[in-house]
Amino acid sequence: MAKLSPQNFLPRPPIVVIMGHIDHGKSSLLDYIRKSNVVAGEAGGITQHLSAYEVNHPVKEGVANRITFLDTPGHQAFSKMRSRGAGVADIAILVVSAEDGVKEQTKEALKAIKEAGIPYIVAINKIDKPNANIERTKQNLAENEIYLEGFGGDVPFVPISAKVGTGVSDLLDMLLLVAEMENLTGDTTVLARGVVVESHVVPSRGISATLIITNGTLKKGTFIVAEESLTPVRVIENFLGKQVPEATFSSPIQITGFDSLPPVGASFRAYATKKEAEAAQATLRESRAKKGVQDIVRTVPLADDALIIPVIIKTDVAGTLEAIEKELGKIERERIAIKVIAKGVGTIGENDAKLASGSESAIILGFHTKVDRNAVDIAERFGVTIKTFDIIYELTDWMNKELDLRTPKVLGEEIVGSLKVLKTFSAMKHKQVIGGKVVSGTLELNAQVKIMRRETEIGRGKVIELQAQKLATKKVEEGNECGLMVESKIEIAAGDILEAFVMNEK
Repeated sequence: MAKLSPQNFLPRPPIVVIMGHIDHGKSSLLDYIRKSNVVAGEAGGITQHLSAYEVNHPVKEGVANRITFLDTPGHQAFSKMRSRGAGVADIAILVVSAEDGVKEQTKEALKAIKEAGIPYIVAINKIDKPNANIERTKQNLAENEIYLEGFGGDVPFVPISAKVGTGVSDLLDMLLLVAEMENLTGDTTVLARGVVVESHVVPSRGISATLIITNGTLKKGTFIVAEESLTPVRVIENFLGKQVPEATFSSPIQITGFDSLPPVGASFRAYATKKEAEAAQATLRESRAKKGVQDIVRTVPLADDALIIPVIIKTDVAGTLEAIEKELGKIERERIAIKVIAKGVGTIGENDAKLASGSESAIILGFHTKVDRNAVDIAERFGVTIKTFDIIYELTDWMNKELDLRTPKVLGEEIVGSLKVLKTFSAMKHKQVIGGKVVSGTLELNAQVKIMRRETEIGRGKVIELQAQKLATKKVEEGNECGLMVESKIEIAAGDILEAFVMNEK
């Protein structure tokens, strides 16, 4: 957080991000803290939106201390959203299961925490489970360079059960203690600034964004600029959706009325007048235009004649849009490629279907969003594929299978057997009788063969007669000698290798 002048300092409630591996109990912990259940409402039990909540934790003096929590998604596709959560927060809670220990996303979460340079507390969760082993988990954490207090390090930890609530109060006490040591402060007299943590389109209301104020006070009648997006502040809603007259630092709020979708992770700032806000918006627009757009670097080279599949992505919120783009960017094939021709937040509408109808191979992907009836009609008429999903890994699985089906097939040679020529006999009019030994695979009658000399192909031919032990046969297995007649314009010599091949689709 930005350092402030000592004037008008007030203690600021901590902004806390809960991070960790999928299914280690991050959402369950938040559910217990705020006494509500959102996990059941998330498809597949995986949190897929970044949400912000405020809670009041009573301390011994009877005074309730405010804490703001960010709930970040656990699925690997949402790594950018997790990193963003760590960038906004003052303190992190790293949730580690007492059953499973450190997993891949635990390491990824720790990396994000360290890059953000914020203190963190380890919550060893699921201690109520029969297979829980706190000491083994501590050892596992140490093996991954997470050294807990009393175990060779200074990282505070609290054993908890998010399901039954054991240790959760101790964890909140520890949070407030770390926050006190961090000396978090803010100035209520200045205009608000902070970070956009989510943005989405509400059909009946327009473009909304969830913001976290990191300093200052936001009042009605001011104007907010977040990169190129601008909105007048007419209504301020708290995290419960209730209207409030003003909001100050560490509070998550929702503002509606932006002129364009504010980028998730963008900094925002409030201005007293519309003129000041528009001037700031114009300046940001100019600096962004100068930076330009960076190309994605492919790791798999794309063939010159590769098939390009145009894709349109529509999601309910901007953070998910970013996550899906990241996942699709990982899908790389040599003969087929995805090209995102449009993306946005909201319902899959008529304009999306019309844009896709320009290509018979186009796909419209929807995530947590509805499909307009007109869009369905246009898609059916022009053969456009529309698919909607609620779980991100189901979307990527389907896309991989779809690309497998659509990948152009090419004929390739497959070597099925090879024969070493031991002796040559008679030759007449492009037909030669030879003797040899099958050194690998099998040799069959009518097989196409490549004639190899010193590992270089010198010509091709066809086996038109085949004998084993002086009897006609259709196939000779590896290790057996045989006699054969080969039809070829190339003169075969002893020591040559005949490679039998078949043509297969790849």
